[in-house]
Amino acid sequence: MATQKLYAGAKLRETRLRLELTQKEFAAKLGVSLPYLNQMENNNRPVSTTVVLALAQEFGFDVTELSTGDSERLVSDMREAIADPVFADNMPPLADLRLTASNAPALARAFLDLHRAYRQTHERLASLDEALGREDSRTQPSPWDEVRDFFHYCDNYIDAVDRAAEHFSDQAGPGGIRLHALKTLKSTGMTIHFNDKAKVRSFDPDNRTLTLSSRMAPETQTFQLLLQIALMQQDKLLEATLDFARFQSEEARAIAKIGLANYFAGAALMPYGAFLAAAQDTRHDLELLSHRFGASIEQVAHRLSTLQRPGAKGIPFFFVRVDQAGTITKRHSATRLQFARFGGACPLWNVHRAFESPGRFLRQLAETPDGVRYISLARDVSKSGGSFGAPVRRFAISLGCEVRHAADLVYGDDLDLNNPLAYEPIGISCRICDRTACHQRSVPPLERRLSIDANERDLLPYKVE
Repeated sequence: MATQKLYAGAKLRETRLRLELTQKEFAAKLGVSLPYLNQMENNNRPVSTTVVLALAQEFGFDVTELSTGDSERLVSDMREAIADPVFADNMPPLADLRLTASNAPALARAFLDLHRAYRQTHERLASLDEALGREDSRTQPSPWDEVRDFFHYCDNYIDAVDRAAEHFSDQAGPGGIRLHALKTLKSTGMTIHFNDKAKVRSFDPDNRTLTLSSRMAPETQTFQLLLQIALMQQDKLLEATLDFARFQSEEARAIAKIGLANYFAGAALMPYGAFLAAAQDTRHDLELLSHRFGASIEQVAHRLSTLQRPGAKGIPFFFVRVDQAGTITKRHSATRLQFARFGGACPLWNVHRAFESPGRFLRQLAETPDGVRYISLARDVSKSGGSFGAPVRRFAISLGCEVRHAADLVYGDDLDLNNPLAYEPIGISCRICDRTACHQRSVPPLERRLSIDANERDLLPYKVE
């Protein structure tokens, strides 16, 4: 089988600029000629084995980053945007999308921003109530989408915040992270109350009083204590990170600050080095990790998806949370699997079946249309309101990775990994899924022609050619 050539010009150029080297200096360190480096940076030639080895030896570069990261995510996002009916008569080939993502990532993101603006404008016009009820006509992405994309394109790993949280956790004594958090907050003159009628977290800056709901699970209480520490003691770090992100609105910046504080809390509860070692030791057993770190199953699953520290990476996981309507409320992927940015997830995915089996872990072997195979774990994570009559928030999460990592997961034991029939076909969304005979298809694929015969009816009222 022929080896796939590696074109990573944008990543190579980004590395050189980060090191503040000229092309001539960089070429000398890599042991190649200046014209050869120039051709690689412009994707006119593939990255050679010599260059890959030199990157690792000279700069300690994680060479797996050359074939992952923004490029594949951009291609996936562009494919979904191009699947919009507005482009139905002018569909560029996949090769062109890959070329754009590799050679002109800024142009690709500008296109995605433009499509997002169009989509939001179209949605406003389609809803009379919304159109009449809104006074502004902004076409920039919603603050929520902007923040989601920020974490998405950072691989959900924020190095400075992660290391600060790990340093804080290292200072915890025998009493553990919860006692350390309580002592830290009380040392600032803060009073902490637990009240069964309180909100999840409420802080009065004038009286320096923090009130937490006593109805919350202990791990949630600890998380909220750590979040408060992030907002108070790590404010300069959070603000500096926000300055770097350059959000387009104050709303997005405010949402992102809470997101970064949440990130700090999760990273302090499950410090990187210790958590990575424990994950490998337990073969990523979510229940054992939950018990060891005093975290919820959802917190553990989300943390596993963030273990992307350069030089100390964990397994590339995808993580997603959906509600009962199938709407994705959290999503991140360090794998090639990308989720639909608009709408729900593929109905054939086992995450939807988790609601039918509360308290159980469901395993699934799945294959996407590009031929990549995954092992997927799903479980419900419904959240009780804490009292009779209080609303229950129902969610399900899925955590997974490419099947080549299955041996490192306890959940991969006894699965028939080598049987092609064991893999269920899943996709991203119906509009861009190439499968022609899916019994759960909701809309036709926009990149394929349809054949309609009024005299015949199969699973679908049309045939995909």
